Amino acid sequence: MTSPTPFGARLHAALAARGHLCAGIDPHAALLAEWGLDDDVAGLERFALTAVEALAPVAPVVKPQSAFYERFGSRGVAVLERVVTESRAAGALVLLDVKRGDIGSTSQAYADAYLDPASPLGADAVTVSPYLGFGSLDPFVDTARIHGGGLFVLALTSNKEGPEVQHARTDDGATVAGRVLRRLGELNAGADPLGSFGAVVGATIGSPPEGVDLSFHGPVLAPGYGAQGGTTADLVRIFGAASGAVLASTSRELLRAGPDVAALADAARRTTDELAGLRG
Repeated sequence: MTSPTPFGARLHAALAARGHLCAGIDPHAALLAEWGLDDDVAGLERFALTAVEALAPVAPVVKPQSAFYERFGSRGVAVLERVVTESRAAGALVLLDVKRGDIGSTSQAYADAYLDPASPLGADAVTVSPYLGFGSLDPFVDTARIHGGGLFVLALTSNKEGPEVQHARTDDGATVAGRVLRRLGELNAGADPLGSFGAVVGATIGSPPEGVDLSFHGPVLAPGYGAQGGTTADLVRIFGAASGAVLASTSRELLRAGPDVAALADAARRTTDELAGLRG
């Protein structure tokens, strides 16, 4: 049986072919209203599938936030399943933004739900939280390796509350975020051309805490690009030589170009052009 191509290798190729945009498909109630849609399942479906039609053929990665689909119950999750399937069919990798973190058999069940290709929600990669201890992610790591999937682990997030945990120092003087990144580096050791185990590091963090090494041979999801203030220059400054592995994530600013499919696709292409300085 042939082993699946690791996520890191597939992402590396997608970045080279399509640039560094991670297009969020997040059906906020306010965005549905801006598009002239009702805040119901029909509006959700119209919004999400229009975004897929425009963005999935252009962006290397699309990132649906699961919560905005789950709020409509099982019918909303059914729309999310279509977003995953149709985005992949259009050539985009799908990063499912779920930020799950649990232990033991529950963690394994989440991993099976989101990383097993046999699952209706099986995606290329997922976001996860390490704050029950990095070892709690072992089921995600093992399942990702089996199926060629990827993880993006919360490390230095862009929300203002993050530093109280992520900048905290452990007994050996390292920051919590620094230890998360170090563990990711260990998981990515020997991967070629890029590891499959990434980090979430905000585009608006300013500078990483002293002693934090962002060169962990894995991809980076950088939320906060665009409307939240992050720029391509910020990403180059923060990540330096590692900026070639950065996915700049934007959702609301990009989606406001809809509901016209051509206008939304053009907005994605313009953002990709703005991010050209990350190629490396």
